[in-house]
Amino acid sequence: MKKTILIHKKEGRARCGELQTPHGTIQTPAFMNVATCGAIKGALSALDLKELKCQVQLCNTYHLHLRPGDRIIKRLGGLPSFTQWDGPILTDSGGFQVFSLAKLRNIKEEGVTFASHIDGRKIFMGPEESMRIQSNLGSTIAMAFDECIENPAEYSYVKNSCDRTVRWLYRCKEEMDRLNACPDTSNPKQMLWGINQGSTYEDLRIEHMKQIRELDLPGYAIGGLAVGESAEEMYRIIEAVELEMPAEKPRYLMGVGTPANILEAVRRGIDIFDCVMPSRNARHGQLFTMEGIRNMMNAKYELDENPIDETCDCPTCRHFSRAYVHHLFKSKEMLAMRLAVTHNLYFYNSLMEKIRNVLEAEGFEDFYLQNIEKISRRI
Repeated sequence: MKKTILIHKKEGRARCGELQTPHGTIQTPAFMNVATCGAIKGALSALDLKELKCQVQLCNTYHLHLRPGDRIIKRLGGLPSFTQWDGPILTDSGGFQVFSLAKLRNIKEEGVTFASHIDGRKIFMGPEESMRIQSNLGSTIAMAFDECIENPAEYSYVKNSCDRTVRWLYRCKEEMDRLNACPDTSNPKQMLWGINQGSTYEDLRIEHMKQIRELDLPGYAIGGLAVGESAEEMYRIIEAVELEMPAEKPRYLMGVGTPANILEAVRRGIDIFDCVMPSRNARHGQLFTMEGIRNMMNAKYELDENPIDETCDCPTCRHFSRAYVHHLFKSKEMLAMRLAVTHNLYFYNSLMEKIRNVLEAEGFEDFYLQNIEKISRRI
């Protein structure tokens, strides 16, 4: 198999390395900052991300296809030009949103027909359509079109869905190969990553992973987790699937998660993460620190002149007090969200940096034991 990630150090299953892409190198483990519609919710731009140690921007195929339209974005130079982010960009396939947001969806072998959640108009998306949209967006990494199964689901349905997702993956690869060879393509080196599915059934997960690794893609993801199952079930599935994931390819755990989830998953061999949690929770006043989670709506911060985290050097902590951020939230000022999202994204990216450093120094297990309970507690 072709190697696409260079592993520098390993400690148990945990590993740190680097992933070379057409738009720059990603130091792993890494967290991808979610810019759903081309911007971080909370009034942050791509220019802000550069100050927050962001390595990868994640944009949403489904949302950008509906508005403003992927063809418009292509005419404007693709996502790098459109958003002014010059680093690696990952676009998801739209599959998760089709199955979670769209109304009246109808799944067939060809793909999925669904009604837009914006205006109800009927749209069809299959493997080829997803690849064309992502090609127009010009992302660095395009995710394969897959079915996101509700959890729990019947074993027989999950098996049939996994089989169809494998067939869809072959179609994705064929279409991406064609698109990358087109003279007017936005990114002729766009990489296709496959997605492992199988709900919480270990045997289906393992078999599906064995099938999709045969395509020798540049990277592989574990999808369909953090959708209602317990943390223990999620970790059990990660452990089972990781054993079958190619060691020379990046491993991406989709939609996960809390700082503790990330520590646990890195310990189980995962390289890359994404989640809306840091920005979503920040917009409601919940801020992460290495000492635990602060709720900035609490009255105890009314006269607190300390920064959110005294060990943090993010722009928010360098300049503003807990009292000020508390006041902004109580006053419903937009700046509250911007300052809070800034802190949380910096915290997540700094956490990944700390993890990489301790892995390089062969001290990950100590770091894990010292922090796994502390970072989850509510202050």
